[in-house]
Amino acid sequence: MTTSASAERADLIKQVCAYLQDIHPQTASLQELGERFHISPFHLQRSFKAGAGITPRQFADSLRLEDFKAQVRGGERITDAIHAVGYGSSSRLYERSDEKLGMTPSTYRKGGSGMTIFYSAVSCPLGWLLVAATERGVCKVSLGDAPQPLIEHLAAEFPAAERLRDDDGVGYWSGRIIAYLEGWQPDINLPLDLRATAFQLKVWRELQAIPLGETRSYSEVAAAIGQPSASRAVANACARNPVALVIPCHRIIRADKGLGGYRWGIERKRALLERERQYRESGRASADSAG
Repeated sequence: MTTSASAERADLIKQVCAYLQDIHPQTASLQELGERFHISPFHLQRSFKAGAGITPRQFADSLRLEDFKAQVRGGERITDAIHAVGYGSSSRLYERSDEKLGMTPSTYRKGGSGMTIFYSAVSCPLGWLLVAATERGVCKVSLGDAPQPLIEHLAAEFPAAERLRDDDGVGYWSGRIIAYLEGWQPDINLPLDLRATAFQLKVWRELQAIPLGETRSYSEVAAAIGQPSASRAVANACARNPVALVIPCHRIIRADKGLGGYRWGIERKRALLERERQYRESGRASADSAG
């Protein structure tokens, strides 16, 4: 790229950023930006990303998030801040349909430095449920007998992150999980923000593909991901699953049909598998009667 072209791109990025800051908390589509700056949406997106490292939408999202965090630190109620910065609803704060997975290993190793994590701890049919999320998606789901140990474990895992309790906002995701536990919905599909190796992601995706009411052995999962000798590594990936229930590691049992271990307690695993078996059989019974 010539010096002249580079300067033109830098000037375009500067103008777009200034405009998005000026209209904040509203934002503008690529089409609207293209018309305003007399450039095709495609070339605007490509030039902005090449020069700034992010898209115009991501820049607008960052303005909104920083505004939200500033209002919360200043004493605003979280629900008021959500609407004040233009999210529209609490769920919009956490939804990012284009980034299901993304926490970088470096961010995770630094204890969540620079991150804001919102969390909620509520009672559920299996005791207590903690759900934690970044602006990109759910990063932690854990089960226990009391809320405080779950909150302390979250703090130990992300000691450098800014952690804010948000029972209203994160309650959207907690409600989805509790609906699953109570048998109102068959699965949990939430956006995730996880730190994982390529192998762990393979295993976790395979776990999510196990149908409700069914189980697999470690060796069956290893074979399914094309690494039949990796049963021990599969077991380790299951043990490191950070989002209980959403990634259903409870559906993994031993080859001899024994339940094996479960990070959140063997009785919870037994209860989950029984609930899912009953839900599946109930669904079949309903389908048979309808036919």
